[in-house]
Amino acid sequence: MKFMKLGSKPDVLQADGNSIRYVSSELASDVTVNVGDVTFHLHKFPLLSKSNQLQKLVSKANEESSDDIYLDDFPGGPKAFEICAKFCYGMTVTLNAYNVVAARCAAEYLEMTEDVDRGNLVLKIEVFLNSSIFRCWKDSIIVLQTSKSLLPWSEDLKIIGRCIDSIASKTSVDPAYITWSYTYNRKLAEPDKIVEDKMTFLEKIESVPKDWWVEDICELDIDLYKRVMVAVKSKGRMDGLVIGEALKTYALRWIPDSVDTLVSGANASRTKSVVETIVCLLPYDNGIGCSCSFLLKLLRVAILVSADESSTKELMKSISLKLHEACVKDLLIPARSPQTTTYDVNLVQGLLNQYMEKGSCDMEVVEEKHGEDEYVLARRSLLNVGKLVDGYLGEIAHDPNLGLSSFADLSQSIPGFARPDHDGLYRAIDIYLKEHPELTKAERKKLCGLMEVRKLTADASMHAAQNEYLPLRVVVQVLFFDQVRSSISYQALGDNSTYDPSSSPMNRDEGCKKTMEPLNNQMSHLRIKDEELHKNGKLGKKNSKNSKSGLQLLPSRSRRIFDKLWSVRKVLGENRSSDTSGSSSSPTSLGHGDTKSYSISLRHQRHSIS
Repeated sequence: MKFMKLGSKPDVLQADGNSIRYVSSELASDVTVNVGDVTFHLHKFPLLSKSNQLQKLVSKANEESSDDIYLDDFPGGPKAFEICAKFCYGMTVTLNAYNVVAARCAAEYLEMTEDVDRGNLVLKIEVFLNSSIFRCWKDSIIVLQTSKSLLPWSEDLKIIGRCIDSIASKTSVDPAYITWSYTYNRKLAEPDKIVEDKMTFLEKIESVPKDWWVEDICELDIDLYKRVMVAVKSKGRMDGLVIGEALKTYALRWIPDSVDTLVSGANASRTKSVVETIVCLLPYDNGIGCSCSFLLKLLRVAILVSADESSTKELMKSISLKLHEACVKDLLIPARSPQTTTYDVNLVQGLLNQYMEKGSCDMEVVEEKHGEDEYVLARRSLLNVGKLVDGYLGEIAHDPNLGLSSFADLSQSIPGFARPDHDGLYRAIDIYLKEHPELTKAERKKLCGLMEVRKLTADASMHAAQNEYLPLRVVVQVLFFDQVRSSISYQALGDNSTYDPSSSPMNRDEGCKKTMEPLNNQMSHLRIKDEELHKNGKLGKKNSKNSKSGLQLLPSRSRRIFDKLWSVRKVLGENRSSDTSGSSSSPTSLGHGDTKSYSISLRHQRHSIS
């Protein structure tokens, strides 16, 4: 820390208790100066020789036949006046970053300028500020912190503005040329200093991070912090990532972790100011500077402290630009009254709508101007959003107050290609059915209509086939498409081609369509009611001998449906046998019972995903 000593005479200003100061001298004091609660018994000559303001006040007091002078609203209080008084007497006084602003404001109040005496206090303090304080990183920050209590004097004297400019300029310095101490690298000891001097240019660059300054300015009050950050951004030399890191660091420093602390009294007001300021300082680079997780947490706090609507909208806009980077946990924002749900589903719906609106436009521009590679990246972002939505649906499905319309609207907010498979959506639907047993038949049908059973993977299909909560029609469709997949695999094996069981259902759409053509008539017969299945119990008994061990894995309802599907298998078998007759490797060369056994044995690999 820089300092400056003024005067050479010994300090003879004595204290008598907490409220009286006097100069130990043979001469009796002839003037009394009252500053706040402290009374100074001084001499006129040294004071009047340096201060134009005291000359005026003493003259006025003489006219009133009084020796008392009252300095109301004196900047810096008794301590600042004491510095000025000692300077007038020529006593030794030390100025540093902590008291220099108060001394400068006090000297201005007392008009201790060059017009009164050469080398007066105002000039000496200005020299100290410009030659030492504003050239030092930490001293500039300390001076800026102390200046707030001295408003409006510190503002009128441009001390605040000069401090901010000094700080902003130093943040833009190349890290390789930073030699002062800062948060990440405390003041170096002498042995360390020797090592530092021997560092190569490259080693210095690596040892000093670009965001070396962000923690030091976190101690500033939010108003001053905003002005510093505006100045830093106006320089145009700071990367958006560093700006984002600075905002995140300040938020972590001043926003409480506890919700109770957050919303209590003074904390709520201060936090609201912090959030609104950070939002207005967000870098305008499509949200690159701040992570989506940080922005969502900021949005959660903004809602809790009732931040301005404009700040909330701006946050949502920034979040919607990078929603594909979010995780489900960050989206679980508690709902506020009068909403009855656990989480704010409407908020997430709004974010998703903004993302889709912006994303669809961006994809058209990317496809037109940037070629296929950028277009693939844009589609990949939508795939991430698809997983995010399904994961979020799985979390909110547990909420008994979540309406079916809200669930459906959210699930339908993304395009079809954003869901290569519907396993995540099926899991959410399964949870919703279990948590909402009061759903009517029509509502269950509408809910299950949100997913396409042909896009379920093998594991999900096995689970769905045994799911007693699903409507009968859905179970029939699941079993049917399971048979279609098996048929495609048999056909591929019969043609000596490679079959990839891990491929997504969408990759087999063409095969499904070809295989389904001769089965359309059969599928229409499978649209039956529960009562009709009970009447067909004999069919289940007839086939139980050949497939007893495999079918026992299915519930009775699904098992009866499964028996019905073997009539479909016969059609497939006849078509394949006509195409591959005489081939010993064809699946149709297997016996009828063996074919069933092979198909159903796949169900032994099922595991629950609900």
